[in-house]
Amino acid sequence: MKNTMKAVLLHGAKDLRLENFRMPDLFPGMVLLRIKRVGICGSDLHYFEDGYCGSFIPTRPFILGHELTAEVIAANGDSSSLPAIGSRVTVNPARACGFCDYCKSGRTNLCRSTIMLGSGSTDPPTDGAMAEYISVRGDQCHLLPDKIDDGFGAMIEPLAVALHAVKRAGTVSGKRVLVTGGGTIGLLTALTAKSSGAITVAVSDIVPERRKSALDSGVDIVLDPAEKNLNEKVKEISGDGFDIIFEASGASTALRQAFDLVKPGGTIVQIGTLSTEDIPLPANQVMVKEIQFIGSFRYGNVFDEAIRLVESGKIDLRPFITGILPMNEITKAMNLAGDKIHALKVQVQI
Repeated sequence: MKNTMKAVLLHGAKDLRLENFRMPDLFPGMVLLRIKRVGICGSDLHYFEDGYCGSFIPTRPFILGHELTAEVIAANGDSSSLPAIGSRVTVNPARACGFCDYCKSGRTNLCRSTIMLGSGSTDPPTDGAMAEYISVRGDQCHLLPDKIDDGFGAMIEPLAVALHAVKRAGTVSGKRVLVTGGGTIGLLTALTAKSSGAITVAVSDIVPERRKSALDSGVDIVLDPAEKNLNEKVKEISGDGFDIIFEASGASTALRQAFDLVKPGGTIVQIGTLSTEDIPLPANQVMVKEIQFIGSFRYGNVFDEAIRLVESGKIDLRPFITGILPMNEITKAMNLAGDKIHALKVQVQI
């Protein structure tokens, strides 16, 4: 096995370099993966544009990327408990400890010792998937059927975010649903709610092109959150308001508006990442309307279910992949991914 590989390292804001990098270690219980496709996430864009992501400030250059399809090429451990050599897999990039109270109660996404691929949340940062190879724990891998190609496989992780959020809302069947934010996560949440039986699914976004993308992907209604007669339109669609609102934009104005557009007794699920500063919320409205305000963070054990949704055709991922570029054009790929008008999901071919 060679000692080095090609990898894209973030050295600072707008400073990505394709370099030779050491091969990852293969500790017991882990598998070595040859990367095939990597998606660019919003957090990758924050690291690229600013050099950091929220409170996560990298302490050294590191490899971005956590949405991936790969092939298992080596394993260190009992073959009966690890994916077979030659298997094609997608990966849950959040490696929980497996031993704490959160993990034991099935809420691994809340584990305080989670290690996230391609993240500056640890010191040193944890290298990600924008490289030829990566090693992960065997139980992080999820087998991909032949029907799911490499591009779709690298989108299972963001679909898992959407699926977890819909599950956090409780039953969506027969409900009227609004998703604020027409990016990848917002649209995937809308489609997941629709596939779960929601009778009306609307998406609101301030960008006209994203509203068009939402209609093209199959949602029922699109709304402009800045429209003057928005409240009247919502009444026409849903009477007293939407049963469930998923806030996927990460904009404080969208979250505030959600409290006005949700019906009494309704539910708001926060998916989008907001600023770290406190945001004033209408607490009295929460009480008077008995609004349920719920957080949704990453994903629980939903990867295999997300794979089945795609394999069955209930979720069509074809409209989402709007660009595929080689690793040596990573800066171009990042700039394209940052285009909120023309791009949804940009991926890197390794």
